[in-house]
Amino acid sequence: MEGKLQPWIDMTSLKAHNPLIKGRTVVVIPLLLAVIGLAAFMVQLSGTHPDRAWQAYLINFLLWSAVAQGGLLFSTVTRICKARWSKPLQDIAESFVAFFPFSLALFLLLFLGRESLFPWLHHELHGKESWLNIPFLFSRDLIGLLILYGLGLAYVYYALRLRLGTTPEKGGLRALFLRNWTGSEPEQRTCNRRMNVLAVLYILAYTLVLTLIAFDLMMSMDPHWFSTLFGPYYFVKAFYLGLGALITLAAIISLVRGEDSGLTPSHFHDLGKLFFAFCLLWADFFYAQLLVIWYGNISEETTFVITRTVFLPWKYLAWTVFIVSFVIPFLVLLNRPIKSKPIPMIILCIVVFIGIWLEHLLLLGPALSPQATSLPLGLADVLITLGFLGLLIFAVTFFLRIFPVLNREKSRRPESEVG
Repeated sequence: MEGKLQPWIDMTSLKAHNPLIKGRTVVVIPLLLAVIGLAAFMVQLSGTHPDRAWQAYLINFLLWSAVAQGGLLFSTVTRICKARWSKPLQDIAESFVAFFPFSLALFLLLFLGRESLFPWLHHELHGKESWLNIPFLFSRDLIGLLILYGLGLAYVYYALRLRLGTTPEKGGLRALFLRNWTGSEPEQRTCNRRMNVLAVLYILAYTLVLTLIAFDLMMSMDPHWFSTLFGPYYFVKAFYLGLGALITLAAIISLVRGEDSGLTPSHFHDLGKLFFAFCLLWADFFYAQLLVIWYGNISEETTFVITRTVFLPWKYLAWTVFIVSFVIPFLVLLNRPIKSKPIPMIILCIVVFIGIWLEHLLLLGPALSPQATSLPLGLADVLITLGFLGLLIFAVTFFLRIFPVLNREKSRRPESEVG
């Protein structure tokens, strides 16, 4: 926090004491998953239903990008709130920024599937043509993502300068981050001020850009339906996902490294309460949106809901999403002790990820597969999902290999060595 300067952390032996990231397994397995996902995508794309490949691609792009965007949001929000309890978790949350370049590249590849992804391309839009056209849509979304990701990368850049110290290894990314950095008190204060500004800007960009993405890549699939609450619904859901990913990653680090992780049961309990709160908030936004559509009873709005909750094959999926994404986590998180237990929380977060993946299918499926008589879901969808997950794991692991997170109290230099 600004005005509170911390002694430097000794980074010289981080790799030797970082069992989570030692060896090639943590790199090879995610890359193998990514290759399998790519192969499944190409096979599906060359098959009889290429639209299904792009449907799975879009669902996973939105899901795993939201995980990374929401994960970093935790660090910016808790910094602005001056939540001192969250400092070890902030360092972990910043690792999700490593997926931003992948997310941007994956977004650009969506352009290749535009004929399969946007049902409105060859339909009458009744005056919406100026907004719903491919060049303008991709241009504005690309600019939005560049702003959001640029702010996120800049925020983490200054966070790492404060965290790393003054003696980087020769060459490599760590040396790049500490170029012209002496660690003096004025430099630290300047760095803290810039982080505070960037944190606020990232939060603002997060709400605006994710609202834009929700409108363009989800709501526009049914161009005659609209909801002014859909943007907030989407970015609250992204933070819900980000918290789940942060809990999962922090729990794995805690299980592998024990006390060296700097994480305690109280950290997980507080994070679990936050996860519970956004489970409720996400469900509240869902209910508020549904309630307005119900009492408004406008055909353009009710058709969207009726298709997904009354007609086959979607109605059973709607109930599954409700139970898996809300009812199960709600009931489980009512239990106070379970929030402090890493393994049950990992399992719960995986359940939520599955539920939100299915929720994306529920929102996009009827528009992208309007003639479906059964759920457009198969082995290829699972493998493509694992491919995207592999990319996320690879990005986060790569970040942690270069910028490990250790217990700050145990890794400080003696005060006599602090300049």
